[in-house]
Amino acid sequence: MDTQITLKNKSLLRKTIKVKESYDSGTKIKMSGSEKIYLSVVYIIAGLFCIFCLYPFAIILGSSFETEANFARYGFSIIPKQFTLEAYRVVLGDSQIYRAYGVTIFTTVVGTIISMIMTILMAYPLSLKKVRYRNIITFFAYFTMLFSGGLVPSYLLISRTLGMKDSIWVLIIPVAFNTWNMFLMRNFFAGLPAELSESANIDGAGDFTILLKIILPISKPGLATIGLFYALNYWNQWFNAMLYIEDNRLIPLQYLLMRMLRNMDAMKEMARTVGMAVGEVPANSLRMATTVVVIGPIVLLYPYAQKYFTSGLTVGAIKG
Repeated sequence: MDTQITLKNKSLLRKTIKVKESYDSGTKIKMSGSEKIYLSVVYIIAGLFCIFCLYPFAIILGSSFETEANFARYGFSIIPKQFTLEAYRVVLGDSQIYRAYGVTIFTTVVGTIISMIMTILMAYPLSLKKVRYRNIITFFAYFTMLFSGGLVPSYLLISRTLGMKDSIWVLIIPVAFNTWNMFLMRNFFAGLPAELSESANIDGAGDFTILLKIILPISKPGLATIGLFYALNYWNQWFNAMLYIEDNRLIPLQYLLMRMLRNMDAMKEMARTVGMAVGEVPANSLRMATTVVVIGPIVLLYPYAQKYFTSGLTVGAIKG
């Protein structure tokens, strides 16, 4: 029996060595017919899914370069029948779009930093078993995901009690902490080897030193994932602006886009700022061009964080 196990181990070892040698030498490993069919099906499904996701954006991008007459006659199209930059001239010629960009960039950058600090400072202690009452604190945090005070009490609290109406901080403070993101970050910290913190603690390091110098440097996947969630939330928010912002200088991009999609007068005002007659306003193309200008920067952020994104979600989902 022992001889048979030894022979099997030797055979497995030889196969492992051959695979490693072929990998190191750059030789392709031959796949069976079923493996080739499986990979082909996976690539086809992934390719169709990518096309399905990119198709709406391609329609918006193509329609933004179409003339208003052709847009009214032929509708949406990926390839414009008559190329024009008139809609972008109107959008980029209005100073309000640049102010909205400044507001959105400020709230996204500053808000993401504040949110990450608050999330880390709550998630890390709750991941430590030595913290007393951590289960009770976790329950109270989870309770806020199920029940809230409602829209009217929140409005009265923010606008009257806190006095944040018509303030740029009303776009940051009310949404600065997300319980779901905190739980993801807590699970990520809990999945890290406890021996790292224990060895540093034996050497005399405190909790803040362990967090700053040991935990955070090896938590880039989780930090990038949660940071991307917060950045997308700040970039796409418009509801708080609709409730609390009346000053046009504090309007973020998404609220500006929403007003343009719903209100023709906003587009006419934008056209007048670039010297265009009201009857010449490319209404539909202008909507498409504004959408492209609004979503462009945040779309470019995702490929940068994508390498951390999958790993961060996977590690954060291992432990509950």
